[in-house]
Amino acid sequence: MSNFKETVKNLAAPAFFIVLGALSRLLPHLPNATPIGALALFSGFYLPKKQAFFVPVLAMAVSDLFLGGHSTQLWVYGSFLLIAGLGILLKEKLRVENVILASLSASLLFFLITNFGVWASTTMYSKDFAGLLQSYVMGIPFLRPTLLGDLFYSGIIFGFYALLLFKRKEAAIAKTATKNTNP
Repeated sequence: MSNFKETVKNLAAPAFFIVLGALSRLLPHLPNATPIGALALFSGFYLPKKQAFFVPVLAMAVSDLFLGGHSTQLWVYGSFLLIAGLGILLKEKLRVENVILASLSASLLFFLITNFGVWASTTMYSKDFAGLLQSYVMGIPFLRPTLLGDLFYSGIIFGFYALLLFKRKEAAIAKTATKNTNP
């Protein structure tokens, strides 16, 4: 029975992230301003590697059941897998400036990969350098909400995590102090 409880405990955070990510795409939002990028980044930072890569993909897959698929879906999913990889690089380096840099990098990675995917997977643009460039230019209006969303949600998610760590540390210090003052 304890193995079952341990399994449930180990899957609780990833399941929560998946549900949160999926719901965020189903609720009204600015284009590309959802917490999926931030969740991918945090999953890479916080979860074991195997789980980290599943969170953004499953969040997208669950919400895509309701939203439908598209020809660039694999490019989108792939970008979130790479963003989870960025989160793995953040392990042991949790500082505000690193989270900001990783969040900005995640947004740019998403922009570069998905606009390349639009160029490569659709007939919207000519299959030459001019077409690729046009794909990136046409994607610029979506970059701002992606940047703002990733920064905002990364700030909230990593900030909440840091606050929890601080509270745990504070409680441990208080417990030690109480132990040392009581015979």
